[in-house]
Amino acid sequence: MKKMVSLTLAGVIALSLMACTAQSGSASSENTSAPSSVSQTADEAQTPETVTITSLNASKEETELVVPYDPQRIAILDMASLDILNALGVGDRVVGTASTSLEYLQDYINDDIANLGTIKEADLEAVMACEPDVIFIGGRLSSSYDALSEIAPVVYLATDTELGVVESVQQNATTIASMFGLEDKVDELMADFDARITALQAVSEGQTAIVGMCTSGSFNVLGNDGRCSIIGVEVGFENIGVDANIDTSTHGNEASFEFIVEKAPDYIFVMDRDAAIGTDGAKLAQEIMENELVMSTEAYKNGNIVYLAHPAVWYTAEGGITALDLMLQDLESELLR
Repeated sequence: MKKMVSLTLAGVIALSLMACTAQSGSASSENTSAPSSVSQTADEAQTPETVTITSLNASKEETELVVPYDPQRIAILDMASLDILNALGVGDRVVGTASTSLEYLQDYINDDIANLGTIKEADLEAVMACEPDVIFIGGRLSSSYDALSEIAPVVYLATDTELGVVESVQQNATTIASMFGLEDKVDELMADFDARITALQAVSEGQTAIVGMCTSGSFNVLGNDGRCSIIGVEVGFENIGVDANIDTSTHGNEASFEFIVEKAPDYIFVMDRDAAIGTDGAKLAQEIMENELVMSTEAYKNGNIVYLAHPAVWYTAEGGITALDLMLQDLESELLR
């Protein structure tokens, strides 16, 4: 009897051990099917901590710059870069910005975003206090490049007039997009600009122009080496206002109204600098230009004096995506009537 009980107990124990082994094997099989936590870790491993971009340094020379990938805290001291960041949909990362009067960027001027000074003069303490991962500047702040670099990597982008404004916007937007993995969005944002330029070129073919800006009551002519260069470089007007070897990139060269009469351009393009920067008590560009001498020209008589309707965009934000759209609108509204 005792032998029978012993055999029975041995059988029960054996069956129990077999069941445990089977359950253990089943669990082991499930564990080899890559749980979600392992997949997430693999994905995270593919995301870089930094990327290397081509930017400018304090000497305005191209340099390789290592910046954080997908930066979360951005300080902006350049309106063209802010424009591009906004178009890419990452404007919510902006923790501080320079002041601006541009209507399409007013969402970034509020109490929740630190005021970092102006595009010409940065408040270094304010920049440091907002603890940015990266800082964007334009040419007006190139002299502050080294000081700002002590705080965070400084991305300094500019418009290359030899490359052209449209191509520069495309290139700079791609550079910024690469910091967020958003390169695919750039082509979509730039999709219709080439066709719009082509339509304007149909008007400019064989036409001469003087391009300039009104400032402090005078008229300064501009070449194809700086502001408003899109008119001569991409749109295609023959800019006869200045010798190609003369530097006009900052504020142009002052010209007499007799000079305009002598040159007899088919078109005159005018950017109002005083309106762009909000100079108190300044004369409007139209008041300056529509004098007896200018009104005697064929350009005036044919209705071919073009006052650029968004001077602040042309003067302070050239190089942005929305800025480029508005600049082309200013030309289209007058030339494609």
